[in-house]
Amino acid sequence: MKIVMGSDHAGFDLKNHLAEHLRSQGHEVIDVGAHSTESVDYPTYGAKAARTVASGEADRAILVCGTGQGIGMAANKVPGVRCAIVSDPYSAKLSREHNDANALAIGARVVGAGVAEDIIDIWTTTEFLGGRHGRRVSMLAELDSIEPGE
Repeated sequence: MKIVMGSDHAGFDLKNHLAEHLRSQGHEVIDVGAHSTESVDYPTYGAKAARTVASGEADRAILVCGTGQGIGMAANKVPGVRCAIVSDPYSAKLSREHNDANALAIGARVVGAGVAEDIIDIWTTTEFLGGRHGRRVSMLAELDSIEPGE
């Protein structure tokens, strides 16, 4: 699987750790930054990674900031991206089975490296169930084209 990764300064170390973990499992990793612990703005990297998924250049995105919240919110602004902000393996599993999440955000200040590995292992191997969930994911896709006020 081709996975794009992005982080801010707070998520830099965990992003790099998870990138190596993914590579050891045979995944191709695209790193769009940040490239140091020097302060940067999470929306830049969340959006950049999300656009890489939306364009089809990557299958999925894994994003890391301090809490996972900000970078996940940035990713969800990109049409076609369904970013789950998770801190436990169960939520990661259901984000794939029920929501067909194509992006995942994790908080480096919330989740330790071992749990983060568990989360991404489950998230990268869990398939979307489709069925009634497919209808709901289609409804989410429709929201991408709704103009404010509609």
